[in-house]
Amino acid sequence: MIKVLFAAGWPRWKQYKHALSMAMAKAGLEAELSQSHGPEETDYIVYAPNRRFSDFAPYKRAKAVLSLWAGVEDIVTNETLTQPLARMVDSGMTEGMVEYVTGHVLRHHLGMDAHIVNPGHDWIAKPPPLARSRPVTVLGLGELGAACARSLAALNFPVTGWSRSKKRLRGIRCLAGLEGLDAALSEAEILVLLLPLTTGTEGLLDAQRLAQLPNGAVVINPGRGQLIDDNALLAALDSGQIGHATLDVFREEPLPEDHPFWAHPSVTVTPHIASETRAETAAQVIAENIRRSEAGEPLLHLVDRKAGY
Repeated sequence: MIKVLFAAGWPRWKQYKHALSMAMAKAGLEAELSQSHGPEETDYIVYAPNRRFSDFAPYKRAKAVLSLWAGVEDIVTNETLTQPLARMVDSGMTEGMVEYVTGHVLRHHLGMDAHIVNPGHDWIAKPPPLARSRPVTVLGLGELGAACARSLAALNFPVTGWSRSKKRLRGIRCLAGLEGLDAALSEAEILVLLLPLTTGTEGLLDAQRLAQLPNGAVVINPGRGQLIDDNALLAALDSGQIGHATLDVFREEPLPEDHPFWAHPSVTVTPHIASETRAETAAQVIAENIRRSEAGEPLLHLVDRKAGY
């Protein structure tokens, strides 16, 4: 019997207990799920950051820690974590992110904020250009970024994708490295941030890089709040260098009531709802990784500790 410790908090346990049990059975695994397995009997740890669980050292028997989160910046530097760590790549999360990004790119491309004018009766009959005339750049070509880039390209947007290491995606202009970043920013009328948070990406979008964007560009950030220098973004919005910012993630969450983003006329705040891990589909990923581990196969989505993701 495989002992699986659910160390992701009580609210998630209520969401995941049934889904994980069903997924384990479907994968042909005899597994006992519990929130109270001791270190000496735990084979796998299903984890999401929470105050009650931060010390992995006693769990020497555990073969892997399986995160329910796509981002691992809150765990990857934990010195007690010596077990293999797999991050969550969940088809439900990917689907939700594609919908959010595509919706907001279309919103800004079509000028919907200006055109939905019933209260003001402002008749400005200026149609938007076609998508093929609106360059979009996606920073980050992991599972989420690549899926969003493909969705936008399918709508005829000319899409440039940037990643720290070279990627190849059909129909997407893929750039890499600092030189590639300069080129990716310089043409981005709409910029989407889907990079992981690492020491190399924190504050990536600073004053210098915001200035590289075309005048009036739109920034959409459903990735990580720390990717952006808040003060630099506010200054760029005030000057008109950035036309609008749609932000779903922030350095501090919930966003403090006195934060300037709330009142700025060129900022849209959404409360970290771009996408989330879905219990039904995430449970299938967890079960598959346990099956693979038990069969001696490599884990899916294994985290590179040095890279930070």
